[in-house]
Amino acid sequence: MSPIVPDESPIPNPESPLIALLAGEDSGDQLGADLIAALRQRYPQARFVGIGGARMQREGFESWYDIRELSLFGFSEVIRHLPRLLRLRRALVARLKQARPAVVIGIDAPDFNLGVERRLKQAGLRTVHYVSPSVRGLRENRAEKIGRSADRALCLFPMEPAIYARHGVDARFVGHPLADRFALVADRGGARAALQLPQQVPVLAVLPGSRMSEVERLGQIFLMPPGVSPPACPACASSSPPPMPGCTRDCRSCSPVPPARDPAPLLLDGHAHEAMLAADVVLLASGTATLEAMLAKRPMVVGYRVAPMSYRIARALNMIKTDVYSLPNVLARASGLGPGPLVPELMQDQCTAESLAAATLTLFGDSERRGAIVAAFEYLHQELRGGMEGQAGDRAAAAVAELIDGRNSGHG
Repeated sequence: MSPIVPDESPIPNPESPLIALLAGEDSGDQLGADLIAALRQRYPQARFVGIGGARMQREGFESWYDIRELSLFGFSEVIRHLPRLLRLRRALVARLKQARPAVVIGIDAPDFNLGVERRLKQAGLRTVHYVSPSVRGLRENRAEKIGRSADRALCLFPMEPAIYARHGVDARFVGHPLADRFALVADRGGARAALQLPQQVPVLAVLPGSRMSEVERLGQIFLMPPGVSPPACPACASSSPPPMPGCTRDCRSCSPVPPARDPAPLLLDGHAHEAMLAADVVLLASGTATLEAMLAKRPMVVGYRVAPMSYRIARALNMIKTDVYSLPNVLARASGLGPGPLVPELMQDQCTAESLAAATLTLFGDSERRGAIVAAFEYLHQELRGGMEGQAGDRAAAAVAELIDGRNSGHG
């Protein structure tokens, strides 16, 4: 844990507020960077501090701790690092109480951030939780917990404010920033040209995860069995975001095309969006990447597996209350596109190399189903924009500014 350095700067005035942001992983770092940029338009002299990554720091953010200290995977990792996390949380809460920021914004990472937010709210600070965990269908009663921790929740998905309203929590739908970054009509030809891929052959993109632990856990599972691969199908094996040390080797090992095959798979360090856009089908790990593939309008097969102990604990604690996991399937059900899954997802014991290969080959062979999936993705993309003006980061900044300026209103 980084050493605590006393903050001797004076409490900022309303024209130059101190704003704290706490991001726990790469997706939160991007959300935080967008939010900082939008808030700086309103408060040019603001100072931004807390926990964040490289993107936030490029916007002038002062990171007190390394964002990787919160980037954990599964119960077993959290348990192993629990003493360190508790020390970090105590030190962070103490420092924020001393600094007295105008608002504290926890970005995702609910298992860490909600506890911090609750303690700070009890100390009289304004708190915001950005990114609702309820959309993943695990624990709706978390809405009450967020209400105890945050003065306001900022939601990325349109169905979420209604969930919070049932628990008397002020929640605003601000839209999803990724929906602003993808065109409504995807340019597959341009993406293939940029990656120097043939225009007329099938292409499969493989994304086994964004964290090293995910790549190590899922890489070999995403390796299709010998002799099983779509005919004449180059593959883009990509890590997203740009890989940590050693990730290149692991991504190469999980290429779904045998090493001797010609053409050889194209290994990309990062460039996940380009790989998705260029592909006919995407094979990927469950998580934010499934939303990105949906916005890229690419049919997909989703797989995921956590450590068996983590899965047993989640089941024993009755934390898993859904039969769909990937965001495209969650959003499709919430939008009334049917009770069944829109895209195939193979989780835990079903996530094997053989089952992933079979589902991928089936999707390659069914052009009618791929077309229906693309049409549904276009509809869901429009839903995530919500017919609202401006960018998601601007709307989030407006909701935060209401609290900074002392304004408040009813549920959004």
